[in-house]
Amino acid sequence: MRVKKQKRHRKIVRFYTACYGFRQPYKVLCDVTFVHHLVTNRITPADKALSNILGAPVTLYTTKCAVAELKMHGPSLGPSHSESLEAATSLITARCDHEKALSADDCIMDVIGKNNSEHFFVATQQADLRKRILKIPGVPVVYSLRTALLLEAPSAAQRQFVKTSEEQRLHMTDLEYKMLEKRAKNMLEKDSSDEDVGCGDQNLQVQAVEKKRTARKELGVKDKVQFKRKKAKGPNPLSCKPKKSLKRPDLYSGKERKDEDASVRSTNKRKRSRKGKRPVEADG
Repeated sequence: MRVKKQKRHRKIVRFYTACYGFRQPYKVLCDVTFVHHLVTNRITPADKALSNILGAPVTLYTTKCAVAELKMHGPSLGPSHSESLEAATSLITARCDHEKALSADDCIMDVIGKNNSEHFFVATQQADLRKRILKIPGVPVVYSLRTALLLEAPSAAQRQFVKTSEEQRLHMTDLEYKMLEKRAKNMLEKDSSDEDVGCGDQNLQVQAVEKKRTARKELGVKDKVQFKRKKAKGPNPLSCKPKKSLKRPDLYSGKERKDEDASVRSTNKRKRSRKGKRPVEADG
């Protein structure tokens, strides 16, 4: 469950950074109700808890009107009033030029303005204030449920504002259209002047070539052929194999081979010695 929540928070933060230009460290404008909730539920340190859900370092802010309201109505909050007041005064005070103190809700809405130019994350526990803030484009809201801090998903109005602004970027404004038309006109005039100059230079070149040709003809000099066609040459005779002569097989080769084999066998016969046997001489 915690992994899914972290993924959802990262996706929401990525939406505001990509579409509205939020940058680190993120600024969190805290309402007094949110500060009191952190103190009573012992969610400390607050900056570390908020940086965990936003995935980046944060800087906590509040307003003078919010602190004044906490001082005035603080005793109704119970024994933790002094701790909440101390925690609220330790935060950085956002600039609000109100001579007369307003309510904390109105002061926060005035500091945010119409487009949240300071890129504040607003942390509050009031449901009505959260609904009012989500109608303004580019204002993310943080709230708490017991000990868990949550980041409100972008509203339909904020998503529609992003969609319409992207569509407007795709189309040119009147000023851009006039500038483009003027630039195209200047380029056409420049191209026409370049063509006139180029035609004049080309005519001069043609006249010079014709004069050169007539001068060569008068002198009786023939124009040289610029490109000669290479004739196809035959193969290198040294790199070719010699032709094989086909001999007719001899009809009598078989008989000759047999005769040769017979003569070889006759020469290879072992001669027997007759030394032991002597011829008997007949008596006279």
